[in-house]
Order: sequence, then C-alpha cells, then structure tokens
Amino acid sequence: MLSFVKAGASDSQLIAPLFDAYRVFYGQASDPDAAATFIEGRLKKGQSVLFYASLNGQAVGFVHLYPTFSSVSMQHFYILNDLFVAPEFRGQKIGEGLLNKAKAFCETDGGKGLALETAVNNPAQKLYERLDWKKDTEFFHYFWSNSEANS
Repeated sequence: MLSFVKAGASDSQLIAPLFDAYRVFYGQASDPDAAATFIEGRLKKGQSVLFYASLNGQAVGFVHLYPTFSSVSMQHFYILNDLFVAPEFRGQKIGEGLLNKAKAFCETDGGKGLALETAVNNPAQKLYERLDWKKDTEFFHYFWSNSEANS
C-alpha cells in the first residue's frame, strides 16, 4: 500500500539511500552516510520539510521543501528543492502524489505557494504543468557562486 509520510529526523536512515541516489543522478559522488547526516540535520533543526512515499514499508521517493519568505508580499513560501522517485517505481504516479502532498502541506500551512527550478530538458516539466504549475516567463534566475565555499 502506498502512503505519503512527513519525515522526522529519525527517518533519515530510511531516506538516505534515496537522497544519495538523487545526488548521484545529479553527478555527485555517492556518500550515503553524509546523505543521512544532511537530512537528519535539516529535519532536526526545522530547516526543511520532507515527505516520502512509502510502498509496503519501503521508501520509494521523496519531496524536500525549504521555507523562505517574500518581502514584497510579506508571506512565507517553500522552495521545492528536491523531488525524486527511485527508477524502478517511476510511472506509478508517485511523483504526482508527492507533488500533491507538498501542495496540500503548503495550503494547510498558509504558504503563498511553492517554487521550483528544473533543467530545461527535464521531462518532469510535463507533470508540473499538468498539475497547474506555471512556468515563469517574467523573471530571470541568477546565481552567484562563492568560489571560497566551492573549493
């Protein structure tokens, strides 16, 4: 049976293999221990909200949200930073369920909305648009990279 669970810090070991696979997908070296430590730290400190999909007790996907604020609207919202479903479980609407869980959480929490960025060639764009996410055509995205932190 498929269920969507709000993770606590004690779930970090359960989620770590998925988080590690997600990072490997994006070209990072595998480090399951660091993945577990990172997830546990974010959740213990209340720095993020993570939901995972559980299928018969096995974690098969997750969505990871980071809270932030809009000074202009004076409201909080969430950055949907990570969405991942294990390859062998794709095509079963698990990603859709995770996105809907994130939307429901944001609504319940009174958030302004959810923001995400994705690669221009990511096929998940079709899913986002089908679930009423709007592509931003008004603003450019910029990023300054701290060379001291990246060495």
